[in-house]
Amino acid sequence: MPLSDPRQSSAFRFVRADYAEGEARLVYAFDHGPELVERIVFPDAPELPLERRQAFAQALKLLHLIAGVSYYKAGVPAQILVENGPLDATTAQLLQALYLHGLGEFAYQNKLDLREHIHFPHAGLHEPVPALGLPARSLVPIGGGKDSLVTVELLKQAGESATAAWVGNSPLIAACVVQTGLPGLNISRQLAPELFEYNKAGAWNGHIPVTAINSAILAVAAVLYGYDSIVFSNERSASSATLEYAGFAVNHQWSKGWEFEQSLAAWLRSHVAADLNYCSLLRPLSELAVTRLFARESRYDGVFSSCNRNFRILGPRPADRWCGQCPKCHFVFLALAPFLPKPRLLGIFGRNLLDDESQMQGFDALMEFREHKPFECVGEGRESRAAMFALSQRPEWREDAVVARFVATVLPQLERAELALEPLLQPSAVHGLPPRLGAIADAFR
Repeated sequence: MPLSDPRQSSAFRFVRADYAEGEARLVYAFDHGPELVERIVFPDAPELPLERRQAFAQALKLLHLIAGVSYYKAGVPAQILVENGPLDATTAQLLQALYLHGLGEFAYQNKLDLREHIHFPHAGLHEPVPALGLPARSLVPIGGGKDSLVTVELLKQAGESATAAWVGNSPLIAACVVQTGLPGLNISRQLAPELFEYNKAGAWNGHIPVTAINSAILAVAAVLYGYDSIVFSNERSASSATLEYAGFAVNHQWSKGWEFEQSLAAWLRSHVAADLNYCSLLRPLSELAVTRLFARESRYDGVFSSCNRNFRILGPRPADRWCGQCPKCHFVFLALAPFLPKPRLLGIFGRNLLDDESQMQGFDALMEFREHKPFECVGEGRESRAAMFALSQRPEWREDAVVARFVATVLPQLERAELALEPLLQPSAVHGLPPRLGAIADAFR
């Protein structure tokens, strides 16, 4: 059946999800158009114990529902059909929030009001599930950047049994996993090829909540392989919005934020297994506090990268690990600068981004000076302002072009009392860690 414009469709269908021999197949369609089949492969998958099969089915159902966001956004029809039975109210509420807020940036960029479109049908309530006796060990998602590597080192220091997990075929992430010394679990995800054809033909396109999709994949993996904890590395600034649009806050990192973490953690405990934990080890910390921890360990200097251009599905990638032009490169450079010797930082990036006049607008956006915060996984504006102010007080940095311009143009418009680093380095008491990992967060204070 030929592809039609999904923007003209009246309904998006969650058709079915099945699993066999280590491969999950997630099937979707617009109206009565062709089936869109996504495949996720779990390597060396063990035989599923009988007592975990119901939990696995629930986790697979959630994965089907969450991963559908990649396809739904191509057409955003006003009717959503779940063909393997009605959702309970809690599941519908979780999905309603995820699709609305997780597609907030997409809606802003395409000037859409998704409140008119996203309605997950539901009927009835769900009975809580028991504990499964899952093994006390952690799956740790690795993204190739500094945050997950900080989590790895903290877990190793605490003696936690952990496996480094990643989705996709990034050689950069694979190199980071090798450097951690942890066993690795590499899960592959193949999007339905028709999605790329839709995009080429002009379907709606834009940012989706990838962290939510990876979270759902790892929930399936936790039940399949036997782990009681999925430990992400999302810090507290991930909960901060970029701007307001259509009556609600738009946050590029919404599925990394505290609201989503709480909702998904509660859903997994009530629908999959009462002893399955979903949490973030770094939730009490600011981005600056995370970079300070990262600065203590040099073993990853030659392998890590937070530059998102390394992880594009399509399009050019940097010639090395850092493009030096994107908001992630700008922010990581700036956030590390107060805590690393300058030669070490320049060695990591291969250049001095703060002594390049062409980069000023990018750093202005990080500081929310005449710009809004970029739609990227970067820290709050106040963190960038505090880091820049700290550098302006140091002889080795203050003559660099971007820092000197900050002193001359930006600093006179700021309240110096709000520029101190130390208050931003203090941890909060907010986290969702299980008791055996909570002691790590307690040590932050």
